[in-house]
Amino acid sequence: MPDDLPDAPSPTVAVLGATGLVGRKILEQLELRSFPIGELKPLASARGGTRTVPFRGEQVPVQEACARAFEGVDLVLASAGAAVSRALLPAAQEAGAFCVDNSSAYRMDPEVPLVVPEVNAALVHGAGVLLAANPNCSTIQLAVALAPLHRAAGVKRVVVSTYQSASGAGGAAKRELLEGTAAGMLGDTTEAERFPRPLAFDALPQIGDFDEEGISVEERKMMQELPKILGSEIAVDVCCVRVPTLSGHGESVLVETERPLSLQEAADILRDAPGVELAEDGDYRTPGECEDRDEVCVSRLRRSHTFENGLQFWVAADNILKGAALNAVQVAEARFLTPAAPEQEPQPAGR
Repeated sequence: MPDDLPDAPSPTVAVLGATGLVGRKILEQLELRSFPIGELKPLASARGGTRTVPFRGEQVPVQEACARAFEGVDLVLASAGAAVSRALLPAAQEAGAFCVDNSSAYRMDPEVPLVVPEVNAALVHGAGVLLAANPNCSTIQLAVALAPLHRAAGVKRVVVSTYQSASGAGGAAKRELLEGTAAGMLGDTTEAERFPRPLAFDALPQIGDFDEEGISVEERKMMQELPKILGSEIAVDVCCVRVPTLSGHGESVLVETERPLSLQEAADILRDAPGVELAEDGDYRTPGECEDRDEVCVSRLRRSHTFENGLQFWVAADNILKGAALNAVQVAEARFLTPAAPEQEPQPAGR
């Protein structure tokens, strides 16, 4: 372990938002990946009655999420929303905990590293770093696929259309889609609560409010986050669409590189890239087929007929797993289980 980490080989770990969709998946990943834990502290908002979460064969009591809950904690994995993160994570850092925040609260803070471990894991060992941000789910899967191409040939610009499932809006959104689908099959209608309009049997080109340029919150996230992760001023255009599926996100990607890549060279790069599975010979992966899979699946790799040095491909991934919970746990693994190494900037070849 790096010198600035806790001496104990099994840190005390707090999961903030432990009863939510992503929080439960974080607990599952900590268990599946055998992350060393001395004590687990599941945290959530105060509610009446006793709540527990399953972990390693036991039912662990859920504690109230408050500043004093971080006393003695070494690691905080937070997935309780931006407002909660802003309110509580400063106290966790003051207590000496390293925090991984899955909300949007700190992503664009220039002092906070925005980490996708396959791309820039070394940032978690920066001097005095006690907070790392998890990127947005749709950005994570795109960054995993683009980073190896960027290192090899320099990505100039990207045009992306996303196809994002209901689970990206949380467990209640999944239930709303199921209820709307059932009602629609009977000829009835339901009101939209988690979406701007009913999602069942439709597709909504809006995820979050639009700004003065007509760009949605979700689109703006990707436009800002991707260049920060890749460490380069990449031009990004994106249209984010909510589709009536329960889990998994898909993305249609058009990318232009500074130097040309043959299809064979691009395929070789993606095939060997960490965290990527490349489907070839006309095969492809759907978002649903990526459920419960760690990898970001790339398929339909082909040449662009509009961009010079352009490539097109399809990216699919489990948005709750790699797009949130797994990425956060991998950040913790990079911090606690991987020795610090000299940081390498992802400079494109030929620059």
